[in-house]
Amino acid sequence: MQYPSTPVVETRCGAMAGFTDDDVHAWYGIPYAAPPVGNWRWRSPRPPASWEGVRDATAFSSSSWQSSEYCQELGGGDPGQFSEDCLYLNVWSPAERTTPVPVMVWLHGGGFTLGAGGLPPYNGKTLAGRGVVVVTLNYRLGHLGFFAHPALEGEEDRVVHNFALLDQIAALEWVRDNIAAFGGDPNCVTLFGESAGARSVLSLLASPLAEGLFHKAIVQSGYTLPDTPRGQALQKGEALANHFGLENATADQLRAIPPEAFWPLAAPLNVAPAPVVGDCVLPEAMLDVFFAARQHPVPIMIGSNSDEASVMGIFGIDLAGQIQKLRRERRFGLGLIKLLYPGVKGDEELGRQVCRDMAFTTMGYVVMQAQQRAGGLCWRYWFDYVAEAEHATYINGAWHGNEIPYVFDNLGRIEPSRHYVNARDLQFSAQVADYWVNFAREAGKGDILSGPTHWPACRKGRDVLLRIGVNKHAGFRLANRFMRARMSLFKRVMKHHVSLD
Repeated sequence: MQYPSTPVVETRCGAMAGFTDDDVHAWYGIPYAAPPVGNWRWRSPRPPASWEGVRDATAFSSSSWQSSEYCQELGGGDPGQFSEDCLYLNVWSPAERTTPVPVMVWLHGGGFTLGAGGLPPYNGKTLAGRGVVVVTLNYRLGHLGFFAHPALEGEEDRVVHNFALLDQIAALEWVRDNIAAFGGDPNCVTLFGESAGARSVLSLLASPLAEGLFHKAIVQSGYTLPDTPRGQALQKGEALANHFGLENATADQLRAIPPEAFWPLAAPLNVAPAPVVGDCVLPEAMLDVFFAARQHPVPIMIGSNSDEASVMGIFGIDLAGQIQKLRRERRFGLGLIKLLYPGVKGDEELGRQVCRDMAFTTMGYVVMQAQQRAGGLCWRYWFDYVAEAEHATYINGAWHGNEIPYVFDNLGRIEPSRHYVNARDLQFSAQVADYWVNFAREAGKGDILSGPTHWPACRKGRDVLLRIGVNKHAGFRLANRFMRARMSLFKRVMKHHVSLD
């Protein structure tokens, strides 16, 4: 079938011309909010301006200010040009469709300091080819996305510190109002993300401002770090102003700081990889909302990877040192932990597994229990597949973020994996992507997801998890009460012992 090479859609702000890539239409660089520049820095996003004529939508927009070097090394590729004018999204839609299809909105990771919606691993073409509309987006990063200072108090009729989360909410409102023109079903929106993107999904599940804007959620490697208290965020804002020689700074002085001056700042002036609690977006800490089972009532898929501790070196965490600290300060606690990790030898390996489970694996257990208490559905997974040629490199399993090219089925299309993957790797990648699309399509209609292994949700009394990859090899296997004793302990202590200190 021949498809128009220049698909044109009519949005509420005007017409947009995209392009056709095989059997998928795509539109890049769509404004979902007005540029947050000048006096609009550190304010809630505003609707985008309308335009006359047909706007070209064939190139990605600028990304939020960040380290290009770090993003290329750790964040998924070259983020391109930087600008505060970065609030744009991208859409992929199947060219051939007869009825509205499910929508999948992706929030990228990167510790809230790196990343962009247009990076190669997030290309939505192959997912859209499965019969869904895929949306990726940029949001404000670093201090541009999360900031508090007394000089900014009272500028709006509400307290705002989590500007990045408000950007994501504005993008979801744009999806609600416009996605039907792209063939998407605005009543079947799945919000999914990884790392900081997963933390964003968790935050929006807890935010009163996001209620009703999405109908399903996927949390990939969400972490248990506590939110930053508002008082602490205000103190950090004043310390940052003092760093720039601005004691008793005014709002105008703060907004005159060049945007490129923020991202190189190191601890303690940098931004924590967790939102701020105490503003209109998060009046209550995300973890507290889940502990009380007051999250939005939508089906959730949540999981993490077998070597999440791989990311901790980036934050300077000494894995063996964490065990040595326990030995000095909490010998009883260390003895209990050793009982939960029989056969694990050495401080380095024990530290790797304990830090992985406290910071990442336990989040899935917390969400599962919250969903069970609220009468909701929860699918849990554990990702442990490594491309066959890379087993010697990934000794301890799948690193933080390694599941992303499988989820998007882009393994054979991105660097460097396209040079070493084989047919079995690609087949496994396709099966993983199918599960994600099946969740977007099926979750809530029943409590079983179709796939190579029928994947049941964790209803009340059922604690089951799907192992996606088994000991780095291909396979899908159900596991009952996965790490249950560890999870029970870490849920009790994580609010007091999970930090980046």
